[in-house]
Amino acid sequence: MGGENGGGRNILDLPEDIVANIFSSTSPRDSCRLSTVSSRFRDLLQSDVVWSRFLPSEFQSIISESSDSPLLNRCSSKKQLYLSLCDNPIIIEDGRKSFALEKVSGKKSYMISARDLKIAWGDTPAYWRWISNPDSRFGEVAELIGVCWFEISGKINIQLLSPATIYEAYFVFRSIGADRFEYHLAEVTVGLVGTEGRKLNVYLKGERGGDRRRFQLVMRSGLFRRSRIQELEGNFESDEVEYPRLREDGWIGVKLGEFFNKEGQNGELEISILEVKGGFWKRGILVQGIEIKPINHSKQTKVTNELL
Repeated sequence: MGGENGGGRNILDLPEDIVANIFSSTSPRDSCRLSTVSSRFRDLLQSDVVWSRFLPSEFQSIISESSDSPLLNRCSSKKQLYLSLCDNPIIIEDGRKSFALEKVSGKKSYMISARDLKIAWGDTPAYWRWISNPDSRFGEVAELIGVCWFEISGKINIQLLSPATIYEAYFVFRSIGADRFEYHLAEVTVGLVGTEGRKLNVYLKGERGGDRRRFQLVMRSGLFRRSRIQELEGNFESDEVEYPRLREDGWIGVKLGEFFNKEGQNGELEISILEVKGGFWKRGILVQGIEIKPINHSKQTKVTNELL
């Protein structure tokens, strides 16, 4: 960009609005890195021109329909607003979903609340009950009293999601003495409505590395035929099985699958969880919702470039 002897023009010699527009064509992460180059860069990178480009074009309408609509007035700059949406999901659609931004990329993230999910027998008090929980972002969570048929599904319009983005779906819940989930895999499907979707097997209780202990429990239980035990042993040794993990917010998340939201694509993304083969009554979990969020930024860039 030129040196002190006039070999070219320095970027800082350009008008401030032009420089701000150049920076806004990068990513939030790149902008933060550039701010360490010089005090002049740092000042320019505080500009609303830059950070408004990192916000979704419809951010005002999203916030205005949320339970935290005064957020626009509380934030003194677009950067502050951006960071608030990254760190503090807002509740939208009359409490049925939450919205947030992924900090590194600015891509949109949603959680579908338990109330917005389709839960088999969910309105039958003998099987499920609806309660408040101070740790949940939503007003209600679903408590599993006991079911034999465990089935939960949810949908979201993919036009709400960021285009050309790989998303992960997570089941977000909490164990309150979860029982009979450790013996059987739940079958999950993630895909557009009307398509077959990608299938995966998950455990809703246990952890990777606990397979052998769980299998020994199965062997001693006397609850399964030999053929079923052999099937379970194969599941325990599979690398295609997802396990629950503790999240930073204190809830448990288990990955249900991935979905690439192509540019210009239409339709609804459907996520389903099903465990009906075990035959046992399952109990003891709180369901907060299903989260759909962008995958890790570095992986996102690599895989998206391969797909495009």
